[in-house]
Amino acid sequence: MFLNLSFIAVFFLILWIKSPLYLLACTLILNAFAFKNYIKFNKKVFKSILVFNIGVSLGYILMAFFKEINPWNYVIYINLKVYTLTFFVFLFFSHVSIVSFFSFSKEMSYLLSISLSQIYSYRKTFEDFRLAYKARFIKKYRERKRNFITVVFSFFLKKSMHDSHERVLAMRARGFFD
Repeated sequence: MFLNLSFIAVFFLILWIKSPLYLLACTLILNAFAFKNYIKFNKKVFKSILVFNIGVSLGYILMAFFKEINPWNYVIYINLKVYTLTFFVFLFFSHVSIVSFFSFSKEMSYLLSISLSQIYSYRKTFEDFRLAYKARFIKKYRERKRNFITVVFSFFLKKSMHDSHERVLAMRARGFFD
């Protein structure tokens, strides 16, 4: 229970910080806590937030251009905040089991087990598709790769729609909602 409360407290503390300098200091402190794995964590965080941060930053810069305001302070602030929060979450859950973290609630544990089983199932299915593609084509042809991506995307879309319908029925049967 102490870990849950400390996680929530630090998370909200980072959310409360309004200065980019303090956020940078928090990021450096978190890097020190990561010790030998700080490069691995930084790569993981960067890959995780890259698309989101680019989209939000470009949108804000575009809006600021039309309103003739300086966007850079806010862009730096929001990117540092997302980076620091994501780094903290990755670092925390590298030391604490996510399953034990949510064990305080039966419903949360159930939802977590559903989510994790779906993640692992999709990961394995995607890996099977990837290996089948590599085994089938010796040379990588652009057109075949585009077709492969389209087929895999279509498969996962259909699979996720079917799985979500099944999960809704299972959750309704267990009384999560009416």
